[in-house]
Amino acid sequence: MTFLEMQDIAKSLYNERYISPFMQVAGVSAVIETANGNIYTGVNIDTDCGMGFCAERNAAGNMITNGESKIIKLLCYKDGELILPCGVCREFLMQIDEDNKDLEICLNAKTNKTIKLKDLMPSWWGYDKYKNGKPTKIYR
Repeated sequence: MTFLEMQDIAKSLYNERYISPFMQVAGVSAVIETANGNIYTGVNIDTDCGMGFCAERNAAGNMITNGESKIIKLLCYKDGELILPCGVCREFLMQIDEDNKDLEICLNAKTNKTIKLKDLMPSWWGYDKYKNGKPTKIYR
């Protein structure tokens, strides 16, 4: 899928609104293309209490729910512009799959200008864990 097609999808999802007095949604939309060629989308969900999440993580959650983890393209859209994922989303995407470091984030859909996730994460702390192959036990 081209970045222009991804941008059209993101524009169609963008619909900033309040769905309750506490929650604003769809002020940012995101589109992911996976290594398998599937498309996953998401919008942001912002809450007054801070428990919301970004469009990128919403799209990635949809991808994970459907059994995939490798992302090749990401496009984030807000108010007529393409934007970069925030630091939390960058970290989240890096931790999903080792190959996601090479995913292309669209900066300009018309010119296909991109930046790789790894270029936004210099000296990332997790590369050694991928080499080691040992997951961290997460306690809940």
